[in-house]
Amino acid sequence: MSMNRKPTLALIAGCLALTGVMAASAGAQSTADAAAGGANFNGPTGEDTFKRVCAACHMPDAKGAEGAGFYPALARNPKLSSGAYPVYVIMNGMNGMPPLGEMMSDQQVADVVNYVRTHFGNDYRDAVKPADVSTLR
Repeated sequence: MSMNRKPTLALIAGCLALTGVMAASAGAQSTADAAAGGANFNGPTGEDTFKRVCAACHMPDAKGAEGAGFYPALARNPKLSSGAYPVYVIMNGMNGMPPLGEMMSDQQVADVVNYVRTHFGNDYRDAVKPADVSTLR
């Protein structure tokens, strides 16, 4: 019996990429703190996080994919009109998406949500703030 493992592999790849992002943030945190006398380092940009983590399933153009699994399009997605919706999904997971927000800071969640909501044909300009993420955590 042959099983298609693409969804599992994509999920593992996304989690490994997120782990790498978090490790890079931690390393940069130490370097930045040392250089700036304890300044806060927020890590990769929302675009970096999207490219390293989200694009593995939602595709680099955010148009989603369908086949061995279903990865919804983020491009031109009216569900993103409320900033709380993508924050909730990242924090809690949904359907096949794991709760990736557990591995991200409030700033990183806000950054990636704001990036997706202002790119890929989305024009939602009311920015999500880290405090908004904290409230939903």
